[in-house]
Amino acid sequence: MKRIIAWLPDRVERRTRVVAWLYLAAQVLLVTTGGAVRLTGSGLGCPTWPKCTADSIVNTPEMGIHGVIEFGNRMLGGVLAILAILAFLMVVKLLRTRRDLFWLAFAAGLGVPFQAVLGGITVLIKLTWWVVGLHFITSIVLVALTTVFLVRVYAVPGPRVRAVPGWYAVTAYVTSVFVGITIVLGIVTTGTGPHAGDPNTPRTGLNPELIEHVHSFPAYATFALTLVLVVGAWRITATPVHRLTLLLLGVELVQIAVGLIQSNTGLPGILVGIHMTLAATLASVMTAVVMSLTAARRPEPVETGSAADVVAA
Repeated sequence: MKRIIAWLPDRVERRTRVVAWLYLAAQVLLVTTGGAVRLTGSGLGCPTWPKCTADSIVNTPEMGIHGVIEFGNRMLGGVLAILAILAFLMVVKLLRTRRDLFWLAFAAGLGVPFQAVLGGITVLIKLTWWVVGLHFITSIVLVALTTVFLVRVYAVPGPRVRAVPGWYAVTAYVTSVFVGITIVLGIVTTGTGPHAGDPNTPRTGLNPELIEHVHSFPAYATFALTLVLVVGAWRITATPVHRLTLLLLGVELVQIAVGLIQSNTGLPGILVGIHMTLAATLASVMTAVVMSLTAARRPEPVETGSAADVVAA
């Protein structure tokens, strides 16, 4: 036990950063594999939970490719649990010096078993679309949390102050709201389409074409607001907001292109899967943009001959 305690870092170091990157990547990958489960009709590839069948924890050869895909997604959940534990261990000694990292790792770690249980519920109630939607929203929240954790791992500790003009910060927050609305309406749109995760799963009953148009409105608003952020970032040098908004714009351009193509080609599964992964990526980058609105507070300059200067001397 003493060796384990001694092995744990007492400051943010390379191991912490590697785990933070892997943690975020695995959260996004879980969205991808979850999409694969749904888009291949493998949602009930393992018809029970937590076991794959009533008699087996793992999938069996008789279950075919659907069992492999569904069980593979569950296995990634296990990998995420390991990463959540590692992330917490990387900061457990930093409770006093980096309280932010400690509680972020703790919160994200609690989200992993919650996500697993929610995934089990979706199987037990036969993939009801709105529960599957909650499952996806939980993934997006965890992507955002692990993004915050990653950004804070690289951040200078201590008090932070706004590093952008007030109007710019407001625009960024409004953009993040539209990103959230776009993702939620995307879930409803998927709930009206053909990719239910199982052929016998009922859909929402809404008009797919109408919902697609409703989904597109906040998406285009997000794009317009992002253009404002990109242009407005040119004169901001205190934070990495410039390159992050460019990255946000790039993700949105690809996302819009994929969305238009898939809606005009009969919603092929591969494109819907890419669209889902891009939604998680969009949430991550948008979170990073919001995090970049602040910077570490610079120490106040000490005037020569002042009391503070005398004490420092």
